[in-house]
Amino acid sequence: MPFLASPEALVALVVLIAGGSLLLSPKATTPESFFAGVDVNGKAPGLLTLVLSQVTTWIFARSLLTAAILGYYYGVAGALAYTAYYLSFLTGMFIVGKLRRKGARSLQGWLRGEYGRVGVTCYNMVVALRLMSEVFANLIVVGLIFSAAYGGSEQAGRAAMIALALVALAYSALGGLRASLRTDVGQMALFLVVFLLAFGVMIFGEGFSFGTVLTAEGIAGGHNGWVLFAVALLQITSYPAHDPVMMDRGFLADEDTTRKAFFYAFIMSAASIFGFALFGVQASVVGAELVNGNLLGTWQVMFGDTVYFLIVASLLISAMSTLDSALASAARLAIDEMKLGARTIWNGRIAMALFMLGGVLFLLAETKDLFAAVAVSGTASMFLAPVLVLGLGFGIRIPVWSYLVGFAAAVAGAVAYFYQSSDLVISLFGDGHKYERLLMICVTVLIIGFTAALIGAATRRRVAVAG
Repeated sequence: MPFLASPEALVALVVLIAGGSLLLSPKATTPESFFAGVDVNGKAPGLLTLVLSQVTTWIFARSLLTAAILGYYYGVAGALAYTAYYLSFLTGMFIVGKLRRKGARSLQGWLRGEYGRVGVTCYNMVVALRLMSEVFANLIVVGLIFSAAYGGSEQAGRAAMIALALVALAYSALGGLRASLRTDVGQMALFLVVFLLAFGVMIFGEGFSFGTVLTAEGIAGGHNGWVLFAVALLQITSYPAHDPVMMDRGFLADEDTTRKAFFYAFIMSAASIFGFALFGVQASVVGAELVNGNLLGTWQVMFGDTVYFLIVASLLISAMSTLDSALASAARLAIDEMKLGARTIWNGRIAMALFMLGGVLFLLAETKDLFAAVAVSGTASMFLAPVLVLGLGFGIRIPVWSYLVGFAAAVAGAVAYFYQSSDLVISLFGDGHKYERLLMICVTVLIIGFTAALIGAATRRRVAVAG
């Protein structure tokens, strides 16, 4: 279909998604609807809504493209490495369950009781970074898509990013979390249709073999994919806790509904992300070389106009759904948790606009390393690992100084990975591949954090006994 090969097809798709999202978005009339997602009757979202909302906000555009890129370079190891992050739904289910049994209504509420204002402030800083990085990373994918569609034009990419940012802000500000939940359902249904169509065409096409794909090592070999797999396993204890979208949805419905939602979301999202990663693996199997330096151009050559359009459509749909969820969580973070303003709809809208602006300003860094956002925020979140394992899991009281040592180590680790090519970082963590340095950074952060926590707990116990 010639029209699908034209840039106008992508513009029409974005207009369709934007129009549908605006139509689905109910206008918030109460703070509870805007910040807590209840409907006009005060009813919490049901199981299907929660599942689809969780899934669509975790298989976002950045994750889809990153998974495919890792699959292209590292084969099935790269695909499994990124899929491993989706085990976060299971660890997140455990965290939310423990918090709710302790009577907390958010992770911030529990941290405030355990570590006071300083503990919550440290956590909120990492969460704010996470939210702005989500805005930034998904807009980057949109920019890459439209830049490729218009022959590599960076101006077209920037215009598309700004346009999509404004559209997402418009309908998110209209209805807040309630609008996000409503649009997530429609966007996820549309995503599944286009993704399954594209996936079906690929697996039934000539030259595809599951046996070959599931044993492929990518164009760079599988070693670094397995390194990233180890990184993911180290980060999944703390990774869900620093994602406010997941944590927010853990307190909207009753405990039984929430537990089922987390479990079903894990299965659906892990299958989707692994399936999408296979698009990248297949590109490596057939020996496709990057066209114009990116995987998008390669897919267009490999799969033809129709399948390529479906792949890109799934990326754009997921980008939109992630942006509205990130903005809804940003409003709740700023108003409900950080208390930066009265709990009014207009203050929530102002918070959304400021977070969107922050994400857009991140674009000035001009980085296109999509995994970097995952690595940096995931490493920064690792100060929560000893807190969640020892404190929340085993009920061991950890002093504030131990918490701060872990926080400092995690932030230093995140900065170290961001500047991983510097002489100082190489001298500390070796001159191997950057993902090997990331693994060493993560191990170091965990050792420091757990050591400080165990020493602090033992000291507290001795003081208590002596007293």
